[in-house]
Amino acid sequence: MRSSPKRLPALLLGTALLAGALGVGTITSAAGDSREAPAAAVAHTGHVMAASTQASGDDPDGDGYIPAVPQVTGVTPSTKTPPPRYFHEFQANCSVTHTAADDPIVYPGQPGKSHDHTFMGNTSTHAGSTTASLYGGATTCKAPADASAYWMPSLFKGDQKILPVGPQTIYYKAGVTDYTSVRPFPKGLRFVVGDPMQSADQFRQHRGFVEGWECGDSYFNTDIPTSCPDRADVQLNIRFQAPSCWDGKYLDTPDHKSHMAYPVVKPGTNDNMCPDDHPVALPMIEFKMAFPVNGDMSQVHLASGRGYSFHYDFFNAWEERTLKALVDHCIVGGLQCDARGYDQTHPEAGAALNTDYRLP
Repeated sequence: MRSSPKRLPALLLGTALLAGALGVGTITSAAGDSREAPAAAVAHTGHVMAASTQASGDDPDGDGYIPAVPQVTGVTPSTKTPPPRYFHEFQANCSVTHTAADDPIVYPGQPGKSHDHTFMGNTSTHAGSTTASLYGGATTCKAPADASAYWMPSLFKGDQKILPVGPQTIYYKAGVTDYTSVRPFPKGLRFVVGDPMQSADQFRQHRGFVEGWECGDSYFNTDIPTSCPDRADVQLNIRFQAPSCWDGKYLDTPDHKSHMAYPVVKPGTNDNMCPDDHPVALPMIEFKMAFPVNGDMSQVHLASGRGYSFHYDFFNAWEERTLKALVDHCIVGGLQCDARGYDQTHPEAGAALNTDYRLP
C-alpha cells in the first residue's frame, strides 16, 4: 500500500471535473495535414490543470500522485561553484509527429478532452500513453534512444493549423550554477511548463520566460505580434524554460507541477541552486520553437487561446544509459553539444554518441 499526500478538497476536484466536462475536443490530424480545424478547436480556450480525473496505467488509483521507485533521498542542494564554463548543454532535435486533442498528463486515458496539441518525439503519443507504452518506441528525435513525448498547444492562422517544419530545438541545460551536480531525469517523469489559463502579466513574469514571442526584429512580446516582416527568412519563434529541480519523490503530482521547482538564488551570491524541498538537480529543458508564419498575424493564435497561454508538456522516456551519457558528457562536462553530444569548439572532447546518434 503506498502513501500519498492529502487529496485535494472535494470542491476543488468537483470544479476540475466540471471544467473538464465543458472542454470541446478536436479531430486528430497527421503532421503536415493542411485540413482546416473545426470551429470548436479554434474557439476552445484551454483547460484547467487539476487533479487527474481518471485512473491510468501509471496511476491506478487516479489520485494524481505517481511515486518514484525508488525515491531519491539523502540529497541536499549543491552550493558548490565549479570552474566556470559558459555552456553546459546538449540538444534534442525532434520533429512534429502528429496533432490531437489529447493530453496524457492532464487528461490521461481521455481522448479528445484537451485543446489541440502538436506532438514531437515519440510517434505513438496519445491520451492513453504510459511510461511502458512510450519507452523504446519510435521517435522523430535524432537520437533513437529519445522516445520521450514533447507537446504544446497547436498554432492556428484563422482556422488553418500551422506546424513547425523540420527538427525543432529542445535544449537540455544546467539550470543551477553547479552544473556538475545535474543528474538524468528519472524514467517516467512528466510535468507541465506554464499554464493555459495564465494572464499576459503572469506569462511575462513566469520564471520560464526567455524572450517571449519573436519575429523579425520584434522581441519580448507577451502576445503573438499582429504583424511580422513578410520575408522567407522570418518565422514566429518562442523560447520557454522548464523548472529543473525535483523533489525526488514523485514522477507526477495532481497539478503536474508541484514535484518540480525552479532554482533559487544562493544567499549573498548570484549563484543558482535548488531549493531545500526540491534538492535534486535535473536538466533544464528549454523549448525553442519556430512556426512558418509571417506577414499579417492578426488571426494567429494558439489552440489554448492568446499567445500568453503558451505552455508545454514533457514525458520522459529516454533509454537510461544514453541519457546519462549525454548528461555526463555535455552538461556535467561543461560543453555546448549538438544531438550527438559533440561540441565543435572542443573537438578534443569527442562525442557521446556515434554518427547514428547511438551509444558507441
